[in-house]
Amino acid sequence: MLKRLALLLPLLALGSCATLDDFLGSLKKGPSAAAFRDRPIEEPIAPNTFQLIDPEQSVVGEPQVVFTRADDTLSDLAREYGLGYDEIVTANPGIDPWMPGDNTPVLLPTQYVLPNVPRAGLVLNIASKRLFYFPQAADGEPQQVLTYPIGIGRVGWETPLGSTKVVAKARDPHWWVPSSVRREHAELGNPLPAVVPPGPDNPLGSRVLKLEMPGYLIHGTNQPYGVGMRVSHGCVRLYPENIENLYALVDVGEAVMIINEPYQLGQHNGFLYFESHTPLKDDEVPAETRLQALFDTHAEVSGRPLNVHLQDHVKALANIASGVPVSIAMYDANEFFARARVVRNTVEADPNAPTLIEVREMMDEVDDEEELL
Repeated sequence: MLKRLALLLPLLALGSCATLDDFLGSLKKGPSAAAFRDRPIEEPIAPNTFQLIDPEQSVVGEPQVVFTRADDTLSDLAREYGLGYDEIVTANPGIDPWMPGDNTPVLLPTQYVLPNVPRAGLVLNIASKRLFYFPQAADGEPQQVLTYPIGIGRVGWETPLGSTKVVAKARDPHWWVPSSVRREHAELGNPLPAVVPPGPDNPLGSRVLKLEMPGYLIHGTNQPYGVGMRVSHGCVRLYPENIENLYALVDVGEAVMIINEPYQLGQHNGFLYFESHTPLKDDEVPAETRLQALFDTHAEVSGRPLNVHLQDHVKALANIASGVPVSIAMYDANEFFARARVVRNTVEADPNAPTLIEVREMMDEVDDEEELL
């Protein structure tokens, strides 16, 4: 209690811009290698499945740090540890995502605030580019949640919001290419056939969950580097291994909720955490409106409204939008580094993976497509 009070006092006394600027500056710094050299190297946490021991628990996972090998990219690390590309890049400012270098400490933002919605079925938060699946718990068993990174619709091809359900499932699907997509590819000099058969050239991958929303799917991909980014034509894509797991668990008729919530508050073990993501480019709701709604909801549910100093603290974190849950009671911008476990690097080289040059060329193609919109 005394330790927590000592951490709170500087926050409650916050009154100068210099102090706030110092806080923001420290938050932008990446992990220092020296801070982790003496910590034991542990096994990484399971990347996708978590148990909710406490029904009030709304934060799962924990931050981790891994040291790179010479040939690693942040894209490699993201896939290995259950993250999307944007998530890991945002959490590691100043690190080259394609050439991070040898023995570089990389923060793995593998802690998540759960969406503040009913815990049933599939919940997709397009702001955080993550999917959460809440399977029905057996009697007497704790609730589980599975979470996976997702690729979503880019500007002009937005993933729609709202409530829907899974109406069909398919393995090794054919892709009947929409006329709008065929037209776009023709303009790029890359014409597509009317139907793409199953196989390595099919962008739907090996599994598809069809939604009641006409024309929208949750599916795999033949371009896994795009998971965790805004690169699709509106559908939701997962890593191949993730869609296979999800496909086996989700039944036809399961509820699906698609939300856009860049700011979230959650609690675990008596601490309140704030997770923030940069609002999507086409998000028309002002950040101030979203934050005030968040404060109001927290006050209504908990009966303990945040004081003005804590609200200012949260607003400062929202401007940074690191994507990493931060304990707001601890006035320490880097408190998640202190909590992060150093874990073994489990990335294995894939002989069939595209080269760095090939991936960059594919990323450039995505940028070219966006410029046409």
